[in-house]
Amino acid sequence: MPEGDTLYRTAELLRRALGDAIVVSAHGRPGGVQLERVVGSAVAGVEATGKHLLIHFGAGLTLHTHLGMKGSWHRYRPRERWRRDPATAVAVIETAGAVAVCFDAPTVELLDRRALRLHPGLARLGPDLLAEPPDLVAAISRLRAPGRHDLSLAEGIVDQTAVAGLGNVYRSELLFIERLDPFVPLRYLDDADLERILRTGVRLLRANLEGGHRVTTSSAGAAASGPRGGRRDARRWVYRRAGLPCRRCGTIIRSASLGPLPRRLYWCPSCQAPRREP
Repeated sequence: MPEGDTLYRTAELLRRALGDAIVVSAHGRPGGVQLERVVGSAVAGVEATGKHLLIHFGAGLTLHTHLGMKGSWHRYRPRERWRRDPATAVAVIETAGAVAVCFDAPTVELLDRRALRLHPGLARLGPDLLAEPPDLVAAISRLRAPGRHDLSLAEGIVDQTAVAGLGNVYRSELLFIERLDPFVPLRYLDDADLERILRTGVRLLRANLEGGHRVTTSSAGAAASGPRGGRRDARRWVYRRAGLPCRRCGTIIRSASLGPLPRRLYWCPSCQAPRREP
């Protein structure tokens, strides 16, 4: 699933492509979103909030997409051949100079902009870690909510209603960097722990805003020269490295499914050993 940095880059790409141009053609898939309503309107802005993307139009309407596990936005020149099957397109916006196409997104809806603050998915979002500045006090407060006391740390930091922007890759990587047990309940962490985790999340997200391969190690070269690291997958510490030796200590990296979605967590049993008993 795309994470906050991916959505930020997508918003930047679409903002440059669409600018404030007039929409000359727009449509969804048959039976889907009625994008024809924005034809003749100017693109008034593009923004990412957490893992959601919003395209605003001068007509007072906003296209809201959530990419889920497989969705993506592409930018093309007019009449350029698409790189994916047109049958999978769920939203198409065309101006005189560009075509923006959303493929395979599970959430695609056209909303009255005045209703955005009441939208159940958007209104419940926690503070966005890529906001300027991110509201870490509010994020910590949400992680402290009574209903999350027994939630594991690894589940809590990807709960988008607590803090928006972190996903499966970042939770494994930042908890390894901070040497924290991913299974510890949130109630056993103090505010200083949570602030440190969130600040590391902000740092990793911002370090990857320029695109290219996502890097969560201090540098690919540094990771490759670390203990027993080799040069394989030098961009990450633990994610998708189950069965391989930890770059710090040589212990075999483990993985397990965690949470309601089929997403795997990766961790080092030695570097991230429990530090306190429940």
